[in-house]
Amino acid sequence: MTHLDAIEQYRSLFLSYMEATQSQKEPRNLYEPMDYILGLGGKRMRPVLTLMSTELFGGNPKEALDAAMAIEVFHNFSLVHDDIMDDAPLRRGQMTVHEKWDVNTGILSGDAMLIKAYQCLESYPQAIFKQLMVLFSQTAMEVCEGQQYDVDFETRDDVTIPEYLKMIEYKTAVLVAAAMKMGAIVAGAPEKDAEAIYQFGRNLGLAFQLQDDYLDAFGDPKTFGKQVGGDIMENKKTFLYLKALEFADQEEREGLMHLFSIKPSETKTKVETVKNIFLESGAVDAAKKEIQHYTEKAFDTLSGINIQEANKKVLRQFGEYLMKRRV
Repeated sequence: MTHLDAIEQYRSLFLSYMEATQSQKEPRNLYEPMDYILGLGGKRMRPVLTLMSTELFGGNPKEALDAAMAIEVFHNFSLVHDDIMDDAPLRRGQMTVHEKWDVNTGILSGDAMLIKAYQCLESYPQAIFKQLMVLFSQTAMEVCEGQQYDVDFETRDDVTIPEYLKMIEYKTAVLVAAAMKMGAIVAGAPEKDAEAIYQFGRNLGLAFQLQDDYLDAFGDPKTFGKQVGGDIMENKKTFLYLKALEFADQEEREGLMHLFSIKPSETKTKVETVKNIFLESGAVDAAKKEIQHYTEKAFDTLSGINIQEANKKVLRQFGEYLMKRRV
């Protein structure tokens, strides 16, 4: 069985569990938006990682379904609220919750999803429940901190690369890391190994988010699922932008800062001009190097994990699969 077959098996196991546990509860205006966002698809990368991690550490992936569910529900909760904060029209190519219903519905259904995420963990025995809760709450708080950094950066013009990396670590990478560590906890892995798989997930998550930044500017609109160039239109100070400022000459730097001072606009010329500066300044090459750096860092962590060599190979293949997306 190839690693891709395994990923598909985890994904379909998770999806059938998710469908079986969907609530047809009242009031419909609270629960329908929850079902809607969860049903929009996406790669289900995080729950797949939880199930995979459990099996790699000798556990039964079926026992990790509730932990995987907690991760997926939390992730989607954060998307509902992020979309409100960003005033985003599309999510995975479909209308966002606050566009389909309204902002108040998005806030309340998002709140309910956060609570539901915690409820998913209630099925675990006390000792495991405690470990999962501590990790989950720490991660949830870091995701909020990451989102606040992201908001703060919008009005700052002195954001540094290390600050940016910290922001994406908290906003994105820690949830990938927690998904893997929760799988290890469910399997009863030693703390040392659970922590090592957390670091693997964290570094892979950083690589993944940096790649997402790159694809936002240079991806294929047909397969990306989000608006290509959205970050540029929104004046998001991504890794590409910060590196371009660092590398560009005075004239280009001033031009870039000017373009990013204009109110978010959908001008094609702005997107194209900025993309050209990203390419010419060397920012794109720097981003690709950084993606490679964190991918390799993730793979380096595997040597310290006490699992079979074949299982390490699965993780390496998964990392390679994740970083090969060209959408």
